[in-house]
Amino acid sequence: MIQGMKLQGFPRQVRITKTDEFSSVFSFRKRVSGQFLAIHYQFNQSGRARLGLVVAKKVARKSVDRNYMRRTLRELFRKQQIRIAALDLVIRPLKRFDRQQAPLVTDEFSELLIKLARTVNKRIDAPLESPSNAV
Repeated sequence: MIQGMKLQGFPRQVRITKTDEFSSVFSFRKRVSGQFLAIHYQFNQSGRARLGLVVAKKVARKSVDRNYMRRTLRELFRKQQIRIAALDLVIRPLKRFDRQQAPLVTDEFSELLIKLARTVNKRIDAPLESPSNAV
Protein backbone atom coordinates (compact mmCIF):
# COMPACT_ATOMS: atom_id res chain seq x y z
CA MET A 1 0.00 0.00 0.00
CA ILE A 2 2.82 2.41 0.75
CA GLN A 3 4.32 1.71 -2.67
CA GLY A 4 1.02 2.58 -4.33
CA MET A 5 1.02 5.87 -2.48
CA LYS A 6 4.54 6.59 -3.71
CA LEU A 7 3.33 6.14 -7.29
CA GLN A 8 0.77 8.86 -6.63
CA GLY A 9 3.31 11.29 -5.16
CA PHE A 10 4.92 14.26 -6.83
CA PRO A 11 8.67 13.73 -6.41
CA ARG A 12 11.34 15.96 -7.90
CA GLN A 13 11.93 13.51 -10.78
CA VAL A 14 8.50 14.28 -12.24
CA ARG A 15 8.94 18.06 -12.19
CA ILE A 16 10.35 20.25 -14.90
CA THR A 17 12.35 22.85 -13.02
CA LYS A 18 15.13 24.16 -15.26
CA THR A 19 14.71 27.00 -17.72
CA ASP A 20 16.38 24.94 -20.46
CA GLU A 21 13.83 22.14 -19.98
CA PHE A 22 10.92 24.59 -20.29
CA SER A 23 12.51 26.18 -23.36
CA SER A 24 13.00 22.77 -24.93
CA VAL A 25 9.32 21.89 -24.54
CA PHE A 26 8.16 25.26 -25.89
CA SER A 27 10.54 25.12 -28.84
CA PHE A 28 9.24 21.64 -29.78
CA ARG A 29 6.06 23.56 -30.73
CA LYS A 30 3.50 20.81 -30.08
CA ARG A 31 0.44 21.53 -27.97
CA VAL A 32 -3.18 20.69 -27.33
CA SER A 33 -5.53 23.41 -26.12
CA GLY A 34 -8.93 23.89 -24.62
CA GLN A 35 -10.91 26.76 -23.17
CA PHE A 36 -8.92 27.00 -19.92
CA LEU A 37 -5.64 25.17 -20.61
CA ALA A 38 -2.87 24.75 -23.16
CA ILE A 39 -0.65 21.68 -22.74
CA HIS A 40 2.71 21.89 -24.49
CA TYR A 41 4.45 18.53 -24.79
CA GLN A 42 7.63 16.82 -25.87
CA PHE A 43 8.85 13.22 -25.62
CA ASN A 44 11.46 12.56 -22.94
CA GLN A 45 13.98 9.84 -22.15
CA SER A 46 13.17 9.52 -18.43
CA GLY A 47 10.46 6.90 -18.96
CA ARG A 48 7.83 8.83 -17.00
CA ALA A 49 5.70 11.91 -17.44
CA ARG A 50 7.09 15.17 -16.07
CA LEU A 51 5.20 18.38 -15.32
CA GLY A 52 6.02 22.05 -15.59
CA LEU A 53 3.55 24.82 -14.82
CA VAL A 54 3.49 28.36 -16.18
CA VAL A 55 0.84 30.62 -14.68
CA ALA A 56 1.33 34.17 -15.92
CA LYS A 57 0.38 37.34 -14.07
CA LYS A 58 -1.54 38.26 -17.19
CA VAL A 59 -3.89 35.32 -16.50
CA ALA A 60 -4.28 35.83 -12.74
CA ARG A 61 -3.10 39.05 -11.16
CA LYS A 62 -3.12 37.89 -7.53
CA SER A 63 -0.52 35.39 -6.36
CA VAL A 64 -3.22 33.66 -4.31
CA ASP A 65 -5.12 32.90 -7.52
CA ARG A 66 -1.98 31.77 -9.38
CA ASN A 67 -1.01 29.47 -6.52
CA TYR A 68 -4.51 27.98 -6.39
CA MET A 69 -4.33 27.28 -10.12
CA ARG A 70 -0.89 25.65 -9.72
CA ARG A 71 -2.08 23.46 -6.83
CA THR A 72 -5.15 22.36 -8.76
CA LEU A 73 -3.20 21.50 -11.91
CA ARG A 74 -0.47 19.72 -9.95
CA GLU A 75 -3.11 17.59 -8.23
CA LEU A 76 -4.83 16.74 -11.53
CA PHE A 77 -1.46 15.66 -12.97
CA ARG A 78 -0.55 13.71 -9.83
CA LYS A 79 -3.75 11.68 -9.98
CA GLN A 80 -3.31 10.77 -13.65
CA GLN A 81 0.46 10.65 -14.09
CA ILE A 82 0.65 6.85 -14.38
CA ARG A 83 -1.70 7.01 -17.40
CA ILE A 84 0.47 9.54 -19.24
CA ALA A 85 3.24 8.45 -21.63
CA ALA A 86 6.89 9.47 -21.18
CA LEU A 87 6.29 13.12 -22.02
CA ASP A 88 7.39 16.44 -20.67
CA LEU A 89 4.21 18.48 -20.20
CA VAL A 90 4.12 22.20 -19.61
CA ILE A 91 0.62 23.28 -18.68
CA ARG A 92 -0.27 26.91 -19.25
CA PRO A 93 -3.66 28.24 -18.12
CA LEU A 94 -5.22 30.45 -20.79
CA LYS A 95 -7.65 32.14 -18.43
CA ARG A 96 -8.23 32.40 -14.71
CA PHE A 97 -10.26 29.77 -12.92
CA ASP A 98 -11.35 29.39 -9.32
CA ARG A 99 -13.15 26.81 -7.21
CA GLN A 100 -16.40 27.32 -9.11
CA GLN A 101 -14.78 26.45 -12.45
CA ALA A 102 -12.53 23.70 -11.04
CA PRO A 103 -14.88 20.89 -12.21
CA LEU A 104 -14.81 22.35 -15.74
CA VAL A 105 -11.01 22.49 -15.63
CA THR A 106 -10.86 18.90 -14.35
CA ASP A 107 -13.05 17.71 -17.24
CA GLU A 108 -11.05 19.71 -19.75
CA PHE A 109 -7.76 18.34 -18.40
CA SER A 110 -9.03 14.78 -18.84
CA GLU A 111 -10.25 15.53 -22.36
CA LEU A 112 -6.92 17.12 -23.30
CA LEU A 113 -5.04 14.07 -21.99
CA ILE A 114 -7.22 11.82 -24.16
CA LYS A 115 -6.60 14.07 -27.15
CA LEU A 116 -2.87 14.07 -26.37
CA ALA A 117 -2.80 10.27 -26.08
CA ARG A 118 -4.47 9.96 -29.49
CA THR A 119 -1.98 12.38 -31.02
CA VAL A 120 1.02 10.64 -29.46
CA ASN A 121 -0.24 7.17 -30.42
CA LYS A 122 -0.76 8.29 -34.02
CA ARG A 123 2.80 9.47 -34.13
CA ILE A 124 4.14 6.24 -32.59
CA ASP A 125 1.92 3.93 -34.68
CA ALA A 126 2.60 5.69 -37.98
CA PRO A 127 4.40 3.21 -40.23
CA LEU A 128 7.83 4.21 -41.39
CA GLU A 129 8.14 4.15 -45.15
CA SER A 130 10.93 1.92 -46.32
CA PRO A 131 11.91 0.89 -49.84
CA SER A 132 10.49 -2.62 -49.29
CA ASN A 133 7.05 -1.18 -48.34
CA ALA A 134 6.89 1.25 -51.27
CA VAL A 135 4.63 0.22 -54.13
